[in-house]
Amino acid sequence: MSLPPATAAAPVARISRGAVGTHLVMALFVAYFLLPFWWLLVAATKDNDGLFGSEPLWFADLHLVDNLRLLFTQDDGLYLRWMGNSALYAVASGVGATAIAALAGYAFAKLRFPGRNALFALLLGLIMVPATALVLPTYLLMAEAGLVDSVWAVILPSLLNPFGVYLLRVYAHDSVPDEMLEAARIDGAGEFRVFRSVALPAMRPALVTVLLFTMVASWNNFFLPLVMLSDQSLYPLTVGLRSWYLSATIGNGGPALFNVIVVGSLVAIVPLIAAFLLLQRYWRGGLTIGALR
Repeated sequence: MSLPPATAAAPVARISRGAVGTHLVMALFVAYFLLPFWWLLVAATKDNDGLFGSEPLWFADLHLVDNLRLLFTQDDGLYLRWMGNSALYAVASGVGATAIAALAGYAFAKLRFPGRNALFALLLGLIMVPATALVLPTYLLMAEAGLVDSVWAVILPSLLNPFGVYLLRVYAHDSVPDEMLEAARIDGAGEFRVFRSVALPAMRPALVTVLLFTMVASWNNFFLPLVMLSDQSLYPLTVGLRSWYLSATIGNGGPALFNVIVVGSLVAIVPLIAAFLLLQRYWRGGLTIGALR
């Protein structure tokens, strides 16, 4: 009479051990990804000497306020200019790339035109091309157009987002019923009116997802503005902080303010965290496209 309970208990024990192993692996991954952020948070509270003379993963004397004051006054507030440039590049590139991707994705999903399949196959191939491989050809094109060392040299190349087009094509195909489009056309709506009034509201979760990912990619973009820009006042945060780091490493006769660079790196990720927290309900919904049909 005691055998069935013992037999039933064995799978429970195996499941319990499996769950413990899974949680342990997940905890290791969480620690792996959060450790750099923890180091950055701790390092931002130290002065220049404390960065090299104290425990790297724990707090010493708190100098966060002093570091922030130095950050925003260094070089006559140049950091704020860089932050404004990063915001301009991110917003302009994000909105423009999302608008282009929405139009192209809707066209690939719902319109019939010659060469559609060939163009979409080419699009899928472009997704596999690393963005850094296109920077030098893009520089030559911008140089021919006379746009090097201007904001357009950073914004225009960022308007093309093949993955965003693919994402919105999949979402439009699954979430926009053909019957609604035909009903709007029968009522006399033009093709752009159908896109604006019928398709766009249904595509909103995917639009926010593409917008967020494009803005984050533009905010973190380094190689493109590094190649395109030589005017320090046009630098985004990524290139600007690098210029400070090189100056601190080489010397250049000035103080090596590594604490300013570290706290600047911490402040630079705050807008990204805020954007994810504010838009997470939209981009989580966009990431599940295609899961249900």
